[in-house]
Parts: sequence; structure tokens; C-alpha cells
Amino acid sequence: MHGDIEVEGSETVALLVREELARRRLSRQWLADQARVSLSTVEKALTGRRPFTLATVVRLEDALGISLRPGQRGVAGPSGHCAPESMGAYARPAVQWLEREYLTLRPSFSEAGAIYVYLTSIAWDEAKCHLVFSESSRLDHEYEQQGFVSLPHLSGAIYLVTIEAGQYRLALLNRPSGGGALSGILVTLAAGQGAQLTPAAVPLALVPSHGQPDPQIGIIRKGERCFDEYRECIDRIGQRGYALFPA
Repeated sequence: MHGDIEVEGSETVALLVREELARRRLSRQWLADQARVSLSTVEKALTGRRPFTLATVVRLEDALGISLRPGQRGVAGPSGHCAPESMGAYARPAVQWLEREYLTLRPSFSEAGAIYVYLTSIAWDEAKCHLVFSESSRLDHEYEQQGFVSLPHLSGAIYLVTIEAGQYRLALLNRPSGGGALSGILVTLAAGQGAQLTPAAVPLALVPSHGQPDPQIGIIRKGERCFDEYRECIDRIGQRGYALFPA
């Protein structure tokens, strides 16, 4: 048929597509929907029952954000929907569920027993072709973080990473539990005695704000309006095995 890729080329394309779907944990139905081709066409081409047409390959490249043709492997597609391999090579449609604003909860470093709350926004950066995060509404505005989001397929974990002048700050989170909350740990530097900075790791929860008009943020102390709710979000990180804190 006119426009069909040679059989050897089709086999190579099929292998590359299967590898991409497996690495990103995407379904064939997702690929068919994003490429605007029928599931039957995708299934037959991937199993070798029908050769790929050039038109189909171009649509698959656009959906996956890579080139599937010989000599062009790894080149970003025109849609810019694929993050770098170093961040997990995720496609934007597969991670749009992460794009929102979150209430960020962790124990306070300055007041024992209190909870520190601020906002974190996760969004897609069109120019960089990957998810980014940014913090806001912190009492210590000068320490508000910005960075990139990594989702490696091997672990399925979510990393919020800041790299600045050789310094790293890392939030390591599980995929969402009930209500869409992300739970895990924050590894950072806390203010110590004088100008000293001390390595610290604490439980961290990102809870979807759902557009709350007046969320309680800042240092939340026992007896205040949202303290019990926030405390439960933090306590269940260890209680339900979202992170381990060995004695």
C-alpha cells in the first residue's frame, strides 16, 4: 500500500513504541487516543499484522514526543509533550493529574509541635517540556523553592528537586493516596546554631487545595482551627508506611 513503511522499518517502530509505553506505563488505548488513530490500527501495527503507514508514525511521534524513524531516535516531537530521559521521559498527558496547587504541610523547624504550612504549585513548563514546581506564601519568603519534577518509571515515586549553586533540596513523594494527597519526606537544610545549617529530613504532605478561598497557612499551633486536620495528614505518613523513620 502506498505510504506503508517497509516491513523491517515497521518492526523497529513497533519495538520502539512498545518500549516507550512500558517505560512510561502508558496503555495502547492512551496512545490511540492521543495520536487520533483507532485502537485496532495500533494493535495490528504493534503485533506485526499490518505495517505502519507514514501518517500513523507521524501521529505516534507527535503523541509520544519522540521520533520513531531511523536516524532520528530521541529527537523531541513537535508537540513538546515529552520530558527529558533524566526526569523519567514522561509525557504531559500522563502527568496532568499532578498539575494543581497544593497545601504543603511539614513539622516546624522553629517551634516544637507546630506545623508549617505553605503553598506549592506544580505546572507544565512549555519551554522546558517538563513539570516544574514553585513554592509561595512562606513566612520565610527568601527560602521559597523552585525546581523540576522527576517521575522515574522504575520506582513510580515523585521527586521535587531544587538545584542552586551546587546545593540540592529534595522532596521524595509517593503517588497520591485518598483525596489526591502526596505523602513522603523532605530532605533539606535547617537553620542551626548561629549561621550553621544542619541536614534535616521530615515528613511532608502535599494536599490539593481545591481552590480553598482562605486556607490556613504559616505556623499552625495546637488548638488552632486546622491543626488537628493537618497533624493527621503528617502522622499518617509514618503510620501507613508512606515513609520509614527507623528508630
